[in-house]
Amino acid sequence: MRVLVTGSAGHLGEALVRTLQNLKREVVALDVLTSPFTTHVGSITDRACVRRCMSGVQTVFHAATLHKPHVATHGRQEFIDTNLTGTLNLLEEAVTAGVESFIYTSTTSVFGDALVPPLGTPAAWITEEVTPLPKNIYGVTKAAAEDTCQLFHRNQGLLCIVLRTSRFFPEEDDNQGVREAYADDNVKANEFLYRRVEIEDVVSAHLLAAERAPAIGFRKYIVSATTPFLADDLADLRVDAPRVVRRRVPNYDAEYQRRGWKMFPSIERVYVNERAQRELGWKPRYDFHYILGRLRAGDNLRSPLAQVIGSKGYHAKAFSDGPYPIA
Repeated sequence: MRVLVTGSAGHLGEALVRTLQNLKREVVALDVLTSPFTTHVGSITDRACVRRCMSGVQTVFHAATLHKPHVATHGRQEFIDTNLTGTLNLLEEAVTAGVESFIYTSTTSVFGDALVPPLGTPAAWITEEVTPLPKNIYGVTKAAAEDTCQLFHRNQGLLCIVLRTSRFFPEEDDNQGVREAYADDNVKANEFLYRRVEIEDVVSAHLLAAERAPAIGFRKYIVSATTPFLADDLADLRVDAPRVVRRRVPNYDAEYQRRGWKMFPSIERVYVNERAQRELGWKPRYDFHYILGRLRAGDNLRSPLAQVIGSKGYHAKAFSDGPYPIA
Protein backbone atom coordinates (compact mmCIF):
# COMPACT_ATOMS: atom_id res chain seq x y z
CA MET A 1 0.00 0.00 0.00
CA ARG A 2 1.25 3.46 -0.95
CA VAL A 3 0.47 6.22 1.57
CA LEU A 4 1.14 9.95 1.72
CA VAL A 5 2.15 11.60 4.99
CA THR A 6 2.25 15.40 5.05
CA GLY A 7 4.30 17.21 7.67
CA SER A 8 6.83 14.36 7.78
CA ALA A 9 9.53 16.46 9.47
CA GLY A 10 7.16 17.27 12.35
CA HIS A 11 6.55 15.37 15.54
CA LEU A 12 3.45 13.45 14.46
CA GLY A 13 4.55 13.23 10.84
CA GLU A 14 7.80 11.50 11.76
CA ALA A 15 5.94 9.19 14.15
CA LEU A 16 3.57 8.18 11.35
CA VAL A 17 6.38 7.66 8.82
CA ARG A 18 8.42 5.57 11.24
CA THR A 19 5.43 3.39 12.10
CA LEU A 20 4.22 2.97 8.53
CA GLN A 21 7.70 2.06 7.31
CA ASN A 22 7.94 -0.55 10.07
CA LEU A 23 4.64 -1.92 8.75
CA LYS A 24 6.29 -2.21 5.30
CA ARG A 25 4.08 0.47 3.72
CA GLU A 26 5.41 2.47 0.79
CA VAL A 27 5.49 6.00 2.21
CA VAL A 28 5.56 9.27 0.31
CA ALA A 29 6.59 11.82 2.94
CA LEU A 30 6.09 15.51 2.18
CA ASP A 31 7.37 18.51 4.15
CA VAL A 32 8.77 21.98 3.54
CA LEU A 33 11.79 20.92 5.62
CA THR A 34 14.35 18.26 4.85
CA SER A 35 14.57 15.41 7.33
CA PRO A 36 15.53 11.73 7.41
CA PHE A 37 11.82 10.96 7.15
CA THR A 38 10.99 13.28 4.25
CA THR A 39 11.08 11.90 0.72
CA HIS A 40 9.68 15.00 -1.03
CA VAL A 41 10.60 18.54 -0.01
CA GLY A 42 7.82 20.92 -0.94
CA SER A 43 4.72 22.71 0.27
CA ILE A 44 1.10 21.58 0.36
CA THR A 45 0.31 25.06 -0.97
CA ASP A 46 2.04 24.06 -4.23
CA ARG A 47 -0.64 22.28 -6.26
CA ALA A 48 1.84 20.75 -8.71
CA CYS A 49 3.92 19.34 -5.86
CA VAL A 50 0.82 17.87 -4.23
CA ARG A 51 -0.23 16.30 -7.53
CA ARG A 52 3.14 14.61 -7.95
CA CYS A 53 3.07 13.23 -4.41
CA MET A 54 -0.48 11.92 -4.76
CA SER A 55 0.23 9.59 -7.67
CA GLY A 56 -0.68 5.99 -6.80
CA VAL A 57 -1.56 6.82 -3.18
CA GLN A 58 -4.34 4.87 -1.43
CA THR A 59 -4.37 6.71 1.93
CA VAL A 60 -3.48 10.27 2.92
CA PHE A 61 -2.43 11.15 6.47
CA HIS A 62 -2.56 14.93 6.50
CA ALA A 63 -0.59 16.19 9.52
CA ALA A 64 1.09 19.27 8.03
CA THR A 65 -0.09 22.50 9.62
CA LEU A 66 0.81 25.81 11.13
CA HIS A 67 0.25 25.33 14.87
CA LYS A 68 -0.99 27.50 17.71
CA PRO A 69 2.62 28.46 18.62
CA HIS A 70 2.89 30.15 15.20
CA VAL A 71 0.03 32.59 15.86
CA ALA A 72 2.43 35.22 17.22
CA THR A 73 5.03 34.77 14.48
CA HIS A 74 2.98 34.16 11.32
CA GLY A 75 0.30 36.21 9.64
CA ARG A 76 -3.34 35.19 9.28
CA GLN A 77 -2.92 34.78 5.53
CA GLU A 78 -0.13 32.25 6.11
CA PHE A 79 -2.51 30.22 8.28
CA ILE A 80 -5.17 30.35 5.58
CA ASP A 81 -2.65 29.41 2.89
CA THR A 82 -1.25 26.41 4.77
CA ASN A 83 -4.10 25.11 6.90
CA LEU A 84 -6.99 25.76 4.55
CA THR A 85 -5.75 26.17 0.98
CA GLY A 86 -3.15 23.45 1.51
CA THR A 87 -5.85 21.09 2.76
CA LEU A 88 -8.06 22.00 -0.19
CA ASN A 89 -5.21 21.19 -2.60
CA LEU A 90 -4.76 17.80 -0.97
CA LEU A 91 -8.47 17.00 -1.02
CA GLU A 92 -8.93 17.95 -4.66
CA GLU A 93 -5.85 16.03 -5.80
CA ALA A 94 -6.86 13.06 -3.64
CA VAL A 95 -10.20 12.87 -5.45
CA THR A 96 -8.50 13.16 -8.84
CA ALA A 97 -6.00 10.43 -7.94
CA GLY A 98 -8.68 8.06 -6.64
CA VAL A 99 -7.42 8.02 -3.06
CA GLU A 100 -9.40 5.63 -0.85
CA SER A 101 -9.22 7.43 2.50
CA PHE A 102 -8.14 10.82 3.83
CA ILE A 103 -7.20 11.13 7.52
CA TYR A 104 -7.05 14.72 8.70
CA THR A 105 -5.19 15.62 11.89
CA SER A 106 -7.12 18.36 13.62
CA THR A 107 -6.94 19.65 17.18
CA THR A 108 -9.03 20.09 20.29
CA SER A 109 -8.09 23.77 19.96
CA VAL A 110 -11.03 24.10 17.56
CA PHE A 111 -13.28 24.14 20.63
CA GLY A 112 -11.67 27.42 21.68
CA ASP A 113 -13.81 29.40 24.11
CA ALA A 114 -16.08 26.40 24.69
CA LEU A 115 -13.23 24.93 26.76
CA VAL A 116 -13.43 27.62 29.45
CA PRO A 117 -16.82 27.73 31.20
CA PRO A 118 -17.79 30.84 33.14
CA LEU A 119 -16.51 31.26 36.69
CA GLY A 120 -18.71 29.56 39.25
CA THR A 121 -19.88 26.85 36.84
CA PRO A 122 -18.77 23.19 36.52
CA ALA A 123 -15.90 22.08 34.33
CA ALA A 124 -16.75 21.48 30.66
CA TRP A 125 -17.36 17.89 29.49
CA ILE A 126 -15.93 18.02 25.97
CA THR A 127 -17.36 15.53 23.51
CA GLU A 128 -17.75 15.77 19.75
CA GLU A 129 -21.21 17.24 20.31
CA VAL A 130 -19.79 20.46 21.78
CA THR A 131 -20.00 23.34 19.29
CA PRO A 132 -16.53 24.76 18.50
CA LEU A 133 -15.92 28.45 19.25
CA PRO A 134 -12.43 29.07 17.81
CA LYS A 135 -10.60 31.92 19.50
CA ASN A 136 -7.68 32.49 17.11
CA ILE A 137 -6.75 32.05 13.45
CA TYR A 138 -5.30 28.62 14.18
CA GLY A 139 -8.61 27.30 15.49
CA VAL A 140 -10.56 29.03 12.72
CA THR A 141 -8.50 27.46 9.94
CA LYS A 142 -8.49 24.00 11.50
CA ALA A 143 -12.28 24.09 11.94
CA ALA A 144 -12.73 25.30 8.36
CA ALA A 145 -10.47 22.51 7.09
CA GLU A 146 -12.58 19.97 9.02
CA ASP A 147 -15.70 21.28 7.29
CA THR A 148 -13.94 21.14 3.93
CA CYS A 149 -13.22 17.45 4.54
CA GLN A 150 -16.91 16.94 5.26
CA LEU A 151 -17.78 18.72 2.02
CA PHE A 152 -15.54 16.42 -0.02
CA HIS A 153 -17.07 13.37 1.58
CA ARG A 154 -20.59 14.67 0.91
CA ASN A 155 -20.07 15.83 -2.66
CA GLN A 156 -17.16 13.73 -3.96
CA GLY A 157 -17.57 10.58 -1.85
CA LEU A 158 -14.06 10.82 -0.41
CA LEU A 159 -13.74 8.83 2.82
CA CYS A 160 -12.59 11.40 5.42
CA ILE A 161 -11.90 10.95 9.12
CA VAL A 162 -11.07 13.96 11.30
CA LEU A 163 -9.02 13.34 14.45
CA ARG A 164 -9.08 16.15 16.99
CA THR A 165 -5.92 15.45 18.97
CA SER A 166 -5.19 16.90 22.39
CA ARG A 167 -1.71 17.85 23.63
CA PHE A 168 1.10 15.47 22.72
CA PHE A 169 4.03 17.86 22.26
CA PRO A 170 7.03 17.32 24.58
CA GLU A 171 7.90 21.02 24.89
CA GLU A 172 7.36 22.95 28.12
CA ASP A 173 4.02 24.57 28.85
CA ASP A 174 3.55 27.99 27.27
CA ASN A 175 2.15 29.43 30.52
CA GLN A 176 4.95 30.99 32.54
CA GLY A 177 3.04 30.65 35.81
CA VAL A 178 2.62 26.93 35.24
CA ARG A 179 6.30 26.50 34.37
CA GLU A 180 7.34 28.28 37.55
CA ALA A 181 4.93 26.42 39.85
CA TYR A 182 5.32 22.83 38.60
CA ALA A 183 8.03 20.52 37.31
CA ASP A 184 7.53 19.78 33.63
CA ASP A 185 6.87 16.05 34.15
CA ASN A 186 4.43 16.96 36.93
CA VAL A 187 2.48 19.14 34.48
CA LYS A 188 2.33 16.46 31.83
CA ALA A 189 1.33 13.73 34.28
CA ASN A 190 -1.51 15.92 35.55
CA GLU A 191 -2.66 16.58 31.98
CA PHE A 192 -3.15 12.87 31.30
CA LEU A 193 -6.21 13.18 33.52
CA TYR A 194 -8.04 15.43 31.10
CA ARG A 195 -6.14 17.01 28.17
CA ARG A 196 -3.05 15.04 27.02
CA VAL A 197 -2.42 12.05 24.79
CA GLU A 198 0.71 10.06 24.05
CA ILE A 199 2.10 10.12 20.49
CA GLU A 200 2.09 6.31 20.31
CA ASP A 201 -1.66 6.35 20.93
CA VAL A 202 -2.18 9.16 18.42
CA VAL A 203 -0.49 7.07 15.73
CA SER A 204 -2.64 4.03 16.51
CA ALA A 205 -5.77 6.20 16.20
CA HIS A 206 -4.65 7.35 12.74
CA LEU A 207 -4.04 3.80 11.55
CA LEU A 208 -7.41 2.64 12.85
CA ALA A 209 -9.12 5.62 11.22
CA ALA A 210 -7.72 4.60 7.85
CA GLU A 211 -8.77 0.99 8.42
CA ARG A 212 -12.31 1.87 9.50
CA ALA A 213 -12.93 4.71 7.03
CA PRO A 214 -14.83 2.56 4.48
CA ALA A 215 -17.40 1.62 7.14
CA ILE A 216 -17.65 5.13 8.59
CA GLY A 217 -17.44 7.54 5.63
CA PHE A 218 -17.02 10.78 7.53
CA ARG A 219 -16.71 11.36 11.26
CA LYS A 220 -14.93 13.57 13.79
CA TYR A 221 -13.23 12.06 16.82
CA ILE A 222 -11.57 13.40 19.96
CA VAL A 223 -8.21 11.70 20.44
CA SER A 224 -7.10 12.14 24.04
CA ALA A 225 -6.09 9.89 26.92
CA THR A 226 -8.94 8.14 28.68
CA THR A 227 -10.02 10.21 31.67
CA PRO A 228 -10.86 8.60 35.02
CA PHE A 229 -13.43 11.32 35.65
CA LEU A 230 -17.18 11.05 35.25
CA ALA A 231 -19.66 13.72 34.32
CA ASP A 232 -20.76 13.76 37.96
CA ASP A 233 -17.30 15.08 38.90
CA LEU A 234 -17.47 18.30 36.91
CA ALA A 235 -18.69 20.65 39.63
CA ASP A 236 -16.09 19.42 42.12
CA LEU A 237 -13.27 19.48 39.56
CA ARG A 238 -13.68 23.21 39.14
CA VAL A 239 -13.29 23.98 42.85
CA ASP A 240 -11.16 21.12 44.28
CA ALA A 241 -9.52 18.93 41.64
CA PRO A 242 -7.18 17.09 44.09
CA ARG A 243 -10.19 15.80 46.03
CA VAL A 244 -11.74 14.40 42.84
CA VAL A 245 -8.47 12.76 41.78
CA ARG A 246 -8.21 11.08 45.19
CA ARG A 247 -11.75 9.79 44.70
CA ARG A 248 -11.08 8.34 41.24
CA VAL A 249 -7.39 7.42 41.63
CA PRO A 250 -6.97 6.79 45.38
CA ASN A 251 -3.34 5.71 45.18
CA TYR A 252 -1.89 8.72 43.35
CA ASP A 253 -1.04 10.78 46.45
CA ALA A 254 1.83 8.66 47.70
CA GLU A 255 3.84 8.85 44.47
CA TYR A 256 3.20 12.56 44.13
CA GLN A 257 4.29 13.21 47.72
CA ARG A 258 7.44 11.16 47.19
CA ARG A 259 8.36 13.37 44.25
CA GLY A 260 7.21 16.63 45.76
CA TRP A 261 4.63 17.01 42.99
CA LYS A 262 1.29 18.79 43.13
CA MET A 263 -2.09 18.31 41.50
CA PHE A 264 -3.66 21.32 39.82
CA PRO A 265 -6.14 22.97 42.21
CA SER A 266 -8.79 23.29 39.50
CA ILE A 267 -9.54 21.57 36.20
CA GLU A 268 -11.80 23.47 33.82
CA ARG A 269 -12.39 20.96 31.02
CA VAL A 270 -12.28 17.19 30.39
CA TYR A 271 -11.82 15.63 26.95
CA VAL A 272 -13.90 12.52 26.38
CA ASN A 273 -12.68 9.85 23.93
CA GLU A 274 -15.63 7.44 24.18
CA ARG A 275 -16.67 7.81 20.52
CA ALA A 276 -13.19 7.00 19.22
CA GLN A 277 -12.95 3.96 21.47
CA ARG A 278 -16.39 2.70 20.48
CA GLU A 279 -16.37 3.36 16.74
CA LEU A 280 -12.68 3.04 15.84
CA GLY A 281 -11.90 0.27 18.30
CA TRP A 282 -9.18 2.54 19.66
CA LYS A 283 -7.57 1.42 22.91
CA PRO A 284 -5.18 4.12 24.12
CA ARG A 285 -2.54 2.66 26.37
CA TYR A 286 -1.29 5.78 28.11
CA ASP A 287 -3.64 7.18 30.73
CA PHE A 288 -3.11 8.56 34.24
CA HIS A 289 -3.13 5.08 35.82
CA TYR A 290 -0.50 3.87 33.35
CA ILE A 291 1.61 6.97 33.95
CA LEU A 292 1.52 6.35 37.71
CA GLY A 293 2.79 2.83 37.10
CA ARG A 294 5.69 4.15 35.04
CA LEU A 295 6.51 6.69 37.75
CA ARG A 296 6.62 3.99 40.43
CA ALA A 297 8.86 1.85 38.22
CA GLY A 298 11.19 4.76 37.54
CA ASP A 299 10.43 4.64 33.81
CA ASN A 300 10.34 7.55 31.40
CA LEU A 301 6.83 8.99 31.14
CA ARG A 302 7.06 9.12 27.34
CA SER A 303 6.54 6.16 25.06
CA PRO A 304 9.55 4.64 23.26
CA LEU A 305 8.30 6.27 20.04
CA ALA A 306 8.18 9.70 21.68
CA GLN A 307 11.66 9.22 23.13
CA VAL A 308 13.25 8.38 19.80
CA ILE A 309 11.58 11.36 18.08
CA GLY A 310 12.51 13.82 20.81
CA SER A 311 11.56 17.49 20.92
CA LYS A 312 11.36 19.44 17.68
CA GLY A 313 10.04 22.81 18.77
CA TYR A 314 8.01 25.07 16.52
CA HIS A 315 10.45 27.82 15.56
CA ALA A 316 13.96 28.07 14.17
CA LYS A 317 14.97 30.42 17.01
CA ALA A 318 14.81 30.18 20.79
CA PHE A 319 12.85 32.62 22.94
CA SER A 320 13.98 33.89 26.33
CA ASP A 321 10.50 34.09 27.85
CA GLY A 322 9.11 30.68 26.93
CA PRO A 323 9.06 27.87 24.38
CA TYR A 324 7.27 30.21 21.96
CA PRO A 325 5.83 33.73 22.01
CA ILE A 326 2.21 34.22 22.98
CA ALA A 327 0.01 36.41 20.82
